[in-house]
Amino acid sequence: MTVTLDEVYQQLYEDLGPQNWWPAESAFEVVLGAVLVQNTAWRNVEKAIENLRQSELLSARAIYELPPEELEELIRPAGYFRMKTRRIRNLLDYVFTQHEGSLSAMLKVDTETLREELLQINGIGPETADSILLYAAERPVFVVDTYTNRILKRHGWIEHEADYATIQAHFQTHLEADAQLYNEFHALLVRIGNLYCRKKPRCEECPLVKWLPEDGICTPPEEEP
Repeated sequence: MTVTLDEVYQQLYEDLGPQNWWPAESAFEVVLGAVLVQNTAWRNVEKAIENLRQSELLSARAIYELPPEELEELIRPAGYFRMKTRRIRNLLDYVFTQHEGSLSAMLKVDTETLREELLQINGIGPETADSILLYAAERPVFVVDTYTNRILKRHGWIEHEADYATIQAHFQTHLEADAQLYNEFHALLVRIGNLYCRKKPRCEECPLVKWLPEDGICTPPEEEP
């Protein structure tokens, strides 16, 4: 069955409703969360951010001036806390050396330039950079994560060999360049991944079940046990 991305979005929105993502009180929280969520669940990120909030450290300058070992302890719930401390420090070094410590100034840089600069920071890959662009800077840049990759390939909507850039281009070519649309669509795909499109899929309960491949097999060979 042929399906468009618009149809997929409408189905997900009707079944799951608005996701109100990214849950943050400031653009800095979004940027920080984009690093903290690497290789962990969001509930762990929330604990780390709450530690920083309780310590009144949710600002770029406060964390930039904080001794690394203190930051490590505060973000410990997010896992890989030493590595993530280094990555946060690398990102803040960029903010302070290139934008005089102003996150708002950084977020005003044009999309292509900012993306290139973010990708030059050690520890900031495409998914993290694009999360900052979409959710903090509100740019129409589609974020591709593990769930997005899995859902598209299991349904046969894109080749199994497709890489990050190819999947991102698929969305940005077939959808209107709208940051709010990208925000909601990505959040809905993450929700589907959490609930149904797990490593061991729960296809029979999924809103996308009607668009499974004709043979009913949704798990690509590389994901089989």
